[in-house]
Order: sequence, then structure tokens, then C-alpha cells
Amino acid sequence: MKVAIIGVGTVGAAVATAIKSTGLVHEMVLFDRDGVRSQAAAMDLGHAAAFSFDVKITAASSYREIRGSEIVIIAAGANQKPGQTRTDLLAANANVISDVVPRVMANVDPKKVKIIVVTNPLDVMVMLAHDLSGLPVERVIGTGTMLDSARLRTILARQLDVSPMSINAYVLGEHGDSSVVNWESATVGAIPLNDFCRTMKLTLPQTTRKTIEHRVHNAAYEIIQGRGATWDGIAAAVTDLLRCIINDEKRILTVSTSNPKTNLAMSLPSIVGSNGIIRVLTPRLSVPENNALRASGRTIRKNYNNI
Repeated sequence: MKVAIIGVGTVGAAVATAIKSTGLVHEMVLFDRDGVRSQAAAMDLGHAAAFSFDVKITAASSYREIRGSEIVIIAAGANQKPGQTRTDLLAANANVISDVVPRVMANVDPKKVKIIVVTNPLDVMVMLAHDLSGLPVERVIGTGTMLDSARLRTILARQLDVSPMSINAYVLGEHGDSSVVNWESATVGAIPLNDFCRTMKLTLPQTTRKTIEHRVHNAAYEIIQGRGATWDGIAAAVTDLLRCIINDEKRILTVSTSNPKTNLAMSLPSIVGSNGIIRVLTPRLSVPENNALRASGRTIRKNYNNI
């Protein structure tokens, strides 16, 4: 499996490191408009072959060098700075995606390639990448709310004193400020969240749920304020998505993909396999959650229309 990463800044470099440590791929191409940076990243990561998997890592100075890549990960573009929202990156990163995607498509096999979009604002960039690539919607995939959902599960697990791996709970809609926590479908093991709380004699009142939602929505801002950027969490999410595709795992992930009927991309639970999105699922929603999800869709549409 050959994978190309477009953009080797903080996020792209973290993604490359995370992927290499899995042994999932035999070849990785790192492309960045700053050739010195991509060369240094390839060299540094390549030296780690003595400690882990021996992956062929190439620094690309031309898009021609991504030829043969079955999966292209787009991490190029401006990152959030302290005080910025993801939407603040809209115009700048739309220009980046508009430049990158046609160049990528000119050098890959359109019958096989899958594109994974990491660039923010994520859902709008997925829609733009789909439009520009001409690929089927199932093969243009954004990491969506995978990381948001992971944050929710981790925070909720600490509250309930169970493993995050035992919790099925999703964040839906925009990967952004209008995202929606889907409490209605949340389970612990196979037990609905409310039933689990009753069984364990735990309370999870509305005030606590609102606090959890606030922590999920603001996690990126807190990390950026303290660290300057987020990279470890999203790198883990990209790697998990890549693993699901390469191994044809058919796991359910909250990825973002365009709806062919509405041409609106947002995150919903989706079955993911070797050819990308197999099926998008509709979870059970409360009336307020359904209304909030529709509002989130309107936010995404408005941002897309602005470009």
C-alpha cells in the first residue's frame, strides 16, 4: 500500500509518524510546497526504521511522485491559531484545496484512489474536494467528528468510571462549533446510557451533560491555547480511518462525506471499508438533537456558499 500525504506541517508530520508506527503501509510519499521541510521530515522519519517498521519514505518535490498512491491524505492549509475558529480558515484553505485536488487527480488512478481530507473547516473542504476531484462520494472522506467523538467517549468514560472502549457515543454534524452530541443513541456496552446510570446508581443530569458538551466543543481551543496547535489526536483519528480502509474492517466511524442527493457533507455514523464509505447510517435522535443537526447542516451549507 502506497500512501501520499499532502502538507507536512505540524498535523501532516504527526499523521506520517502515526501511520509509520502501524506498519500498515509499505511506502509513504510526503509532499509539501516547502521542499526543504518535506525532505527533512522524510529523512527524520526514515531514520526511525531502525526502531520500528521499515517503510520507504520519499520527499516529493513534484506531484508526479505521488503516482501509484491508493490513498491521498490532504493535510495542507492553515491551522487554527489561538482565538480563531475553524471557519476563520475558510477562504485561505478553500484556495489550498482548489490548488491541490486537481494536481492530485492528474497523478493518481481515479478508479482506485481514496482521498482523506483533514484540512479545516473540514466539511466544507470535503464538499469542495469532492466537486473538484470528480470521484464518487464514498471515496472522498473527511475525518469528520471522529476526534470529537473520541473526546466525548473519553470524558464520559471518566465520568462513569469505565473504559472509553466500552462506550458507544457519537458527535454528529459539523466538525466545528455547531456539532451535536447524540445522547439519545449513547450506550455503555450494549446498555442504553440512561439504563446504565440507573443500574450503577449514577446520576448524569442535564447540567453535567451540558458541561461535557462544552468540554467536547472547546477541547481544540484549549489545546491550541496551550500548545499552539492540535496534532496527536487528529493523527490518531487519520490512522484509525486508514486502518479501517486498508483492512476492510467495515467499522462504523463518524466520518464526513457528501450526500449525493443534497451535496452537503457532515458527519454521521458510517460503515467504512476498503472502497471507502459503504453506508451512511441515521442514528436515533431526540427532537432537540434532530433540530440541532439540521441547524448544523445549515451552517455548513452557508459556509460552502460563501466560497
